[in-house]
Amino acid sequence: MRASGTFSVADFVPAPVPAPPVETAVPVGVATMRKEYDGEVTGRSATLFTAAYDQASGTGTYVAMESFTGTLGGRTGAFNFAHSATTLGAGRQSEFFVIVPSSGTGELTGITGGGGLAVDEDGTHRVWFDYELPQAG
Repeated sequence: MRASGTFSVADFVPAPVPAPPVETAVPVGVATMRKEYDGEVTGRSATLFTAAYDQASGTGTYVAMESFTGTLGGRTGAFNFAHSATTLGAGRQSEFFVIVPSSGTGELTGITGGGGLAVDEDGTHRVWFDYELPQAG
């Protein structure tokens, strides 16, 4: 099954890096985020976000773990998903997106699969989940 939607970042709060940093050519940062979703994916998420990113060149890589609650394809519940990508100033590459096994609750219990993220030229953020749910028994 596939469910897609759009999202906006409702809150982005930088956090201190938990250990003394190792100096590299690209700084590492940590933040928490809150997102709001609309479409076949409706709800909100809380995100732990880590990135090594150079603002000047737009080059870097991020890793995020999200806890989503809401409705996916008409079913209500919560689950975790992880994603990461690299940018080299424009576009995304080396993308990774997975629903965390055994993390689903409610009508989303047993959810598995993956998905993806994209940012349109106008700045619209899109998400889609390609997922499976166990057959009702």
